[in-house]
Amino acid sequence: MNDNKIEIISNLTALTEEDNLNQIKDGIVILKNGLLLLKPNELGILSIGTNGTVVNVESTFIFNELEQIIETKTIERTKYYIKRLVKSLTEIKTSKINDINLNKWKEYDDILTDSLWMIDKRDSSGAHNAGYWGNFVPQIPNQFLKRYTKKGDWVLDTFLGSGTTLIECKRLGRNGIGIELQPEVSEMAKGNIAKEINADNVRTEIITADCTKIDYKKQLEQLGLKSVQFLMIHPPYWDIIKFSENPNDLSNAKNLDSFLLQMQKLAKNSYEVLDNNRYCALIISDKYVGGEWIPLAFYTMQEFLKQGYKLKSTIVKNFEETKGKMNKKELWRYRALVGGFYIFKHEYIFLFKKEKQKINLFNQI
Repeated sequence: MNDNKIEIISNLTALTEEDNLNQIKDGIVILKNGLLLLKPNELGILSIGTNGTVVNVESTFIFNELEQIIETKTIERTKYYIKRLVKSLTEIKTSKINDINLNKWKEYDDILTDSLWMIDKRDSSGAHNAGYWGNFVPQIPNQFLKRYTKKGDWVLDTFLGSGTTLIECKRLGRNGIGIELQPEVSEMAKGNIAKEINADNVRTEIITADCTKIDYKKQLEQLGLKSVQFLMIHPPYWDIIKFSENPNDLSNAKNLDSFLLQMQKLAKNSYEVLDNNRYCALIISDKYVGGEWIPLAFYTMQEFLKQGYKLKSTIVKNFEETKGKMNKKELWRYRALVGGFYIFKHEYIFLFKKEKQKINLFNQI
């Protein structure tokens, strides 16, 4: 395989020295045909070594790049694409917040960059299960952890629930901290998370407490930490689902003002332990009260802006069926027609960034 690596890079580099467009393309065709002769187990991924590091490259990526080169019309563009391919095979370019190799950005088809997320089915692989009401699809933390964290980073989930975020942390090599109000739910999450393989030997910490009241700095100090690199916040959508009888449970908030006050406290306290220039995701939805659509998500989003967060994106994520509406589609359609409203089919994800200097837009208005 090493011979193949050397030959690929050597041949590509040599072609950039040619001055005849047809000869260059003929060389690319020969190289492509040579790759097709590799055995299936070698065809899947090519590991390109450079300066003591290894770049894993999917063969489909190389084939697509070679095909693009073959279809070029000018020698300048052809050489540009060849040099770009060589660079992707020999250099790793990542940012300070993730492990995405930008020299191979075309390979990351699994990472969403649009603001509308159409996720048909909940990922139920590994330790994930849908047995807990109100838990969110694993694809959400999966997307954010790959895009806004690096291996070894610390992720704080303020509403642990069944452990979805921390399961994804173990899968992706991130350390995770989860806060859960209910002791029995903490134990359930602990069991779920333990079922996931810990290939990267990361730490998983569970704190049973009220996330709107705890001293975050003190809690992190007890874990030997000063800060975290990502915040995942997926609160109850007020009283849409009642999770417990605990009066501190946000699903038992007496009114909208009470709910927002608690979220304000959470936003303020958790802000202090997030590193500068790192990100926070808030997952929440709206609700109906007395026949009126209450923009709960946007009210909550404002509480985060008041603390100095900068809003980077608003994502709309669909959901096809909830436990509350399961097998009742026709009934809900009838109710919508009678009541003159539209059925909830989405929730919001607000992505915030904490910048070095705290900016409160609301104080500037």
